[in-house]
Amino acid sequence: MSPARKKNDAHPIRIILIALVLLAGAYWAGARWGPRDPQKVEAVRLGKPDANSNAQRDAALTDEESINVRVYRQASPAVANILTKATEYDFFMDPVPVEGAGSGFVIDTKGYILTNNHVVEGAQTIEVVLGDQSRYPAKVVGADPRNDVALIRIEPKNKPLVALSLGDSSTIQVGQKVLAIGNPFGFQSTLTTGVISALGRTVQTSQTTFIDQAIQTDAAINRGNSGGPLINSHGEVIGINSAIYTPTGTTAGIGFAIPINTAKRIAHDLITDGRVHQAFLGVSSYAVGGGLAEALDLPVQEGLLVQTVSRGGPAAQAGLHGGDRIAQLGMRRFYVGGDVIVAIDGQKVSSELDVNLVLNKKRPGESITVTAFRGGKKIEIPVKLGERPGA
Repeated sequence: MSPARKKNDAHPIRIILIALVLLAGAYWAGARWGPRDPQKVEAVRLGKPDANSNAQRDAALTDEESINVRVYRQASPAVANILTKATEYDFFMDPVPVEGAGSGFVIDTKGYILTNNHVVEGAQTIEVVLGDQSRYPAKVVGADPRNDVALIRIEPKNKPLVALSLGDSSTIQVGQKVLAIGNPFGFQSTLTTGVISALGRTVQTSQTTFIDQAIQTDAAINRGNSGGPLINSHGEVIGINSAIYTPTGTTAGIGFAIPINTAKRIAHDLITDGRVHQAFLGVSSYAVGGGLAEALDLPVQEGLLVQTVSRGGPAAQAGLHGGDRIAQLGMRRFYVGGDVIVAIDGQKVSSELDVNLVLNKKRPGESITVTAFRGGKKIEIPVKLGERPGA
């Protein structure tokens, strides 16, 4: 081989080696000086703030910043980091310890804390860490799984607690400024801000739970924020942060909060009576519509075909009829011959969720009017609601 040919063959090899050296150098520089993931993040126990120092710093704030700082200072001591431990079992029925975390907030100086039911559901032990890093064991007072609200309690003994003021969620408006404080991904006492983006949403969070009249906000809400307060500019809680809409599991600018008026009603029931008073109709039903309604020769295109009525329950006492014979269509088997409910108090219902949304606004002892078809005849049946057993 000629010397010229050897020289030409060595040229691309030399370029590749130089490129590899440059890449290795860039990687080393990035690892040494570039951004990196934190290995450990802790809250620092702060001493008592100096009034003069705060006054000097506050003087440089804009009006909006002043609101954020004021609300955070007032509210953060009352926001709780809720740590839970439970035991689950794997495929081989071996016990597996499971830890969880969420947020909550103190609502009175006796130690009552509001949070989401899904934060504490199934927990064997619960520990609460407040804004000053003080730790307390907690117990569940009670919960309303349907609305995803739970009330827990700590024993502060002689220590004074900071409690948040509860506002009125019926007066809030789209465009109003809101602040969310919680513990996303375990980062305690994190503040995010935004506005109320929409009101009156119905957000189904599982097969049996939903947020009725949900508050939609663009304030960043991430995992761990669940159960934390959504606060207005006056420092009043107007909602409990509960759910996010996201394809990735992190904030996408669409979060939902449970209206505080719903939570106040639930907390009042639990504190005064030890249980949540939920309205009860006493029927099991099957949603029918389209082809199914036609196949069953029903007089309506959609509605709820009553399967059974609870013996002695409100629906049974009012005269609603369940099915009297079994029919099978494909793999589906159900009772037919019962009433078909199409509306409650004039509000159209075509699913169990629709019924639950109506009943969620009622109290035991109140009366409703059920619109149904019996055979081909439309009937109106007044029903006095009872109380859900075991609520």
